[in-house]
Amino acid sequence: MQDEQFLGEVQHRGRMASREEAERAIEATLGTLAERLAGGTAGNLAAQLPPEAAAAMRDVEFAEAFSLDEFFRRVSRREGVDLPKSVHHARAVIDVLNGAVAVGAMAHLRAQLPQEWGRLFEAGSEGEMR
Repeated sequence: MQDEQFLGEVQHRGRMASREEAERAIEATLGTLAERLAGGTAGNLAAQLPPEAAAAMRDVEFAEAFSLDEFFRRVSRREGVDLPKSVHHARAVIDVLNGAVAVGAMAHLRAQLPQEWGRLFEAGSEGEMR
């Protein structure tokens, strides 16, 4: 997947008005996700992403344990939008990420996260997140 395709998919699924809004959502979501992952997982995912999306997942010093709710709060702060909007944007980014990387890489990522995070990966970008 190329940068423009990744960005366009995030913008479309997240119903974002501009390219810049999609770029902020990608950076906030993937950067925050990378902070939660250990053992080179973020780097492995980044290697499978287009360069602009991958940049958000690099240069993370160490993994930090935090809840899914805290993930959404951090994404909201980084992106500079309210929590409901950032949740929708993060879901769109994760939805595109799911299709952009190998199934094994996603399985490895999900294995590092508590069960509550499964909702994020299974919800897609539409409807309620259960």
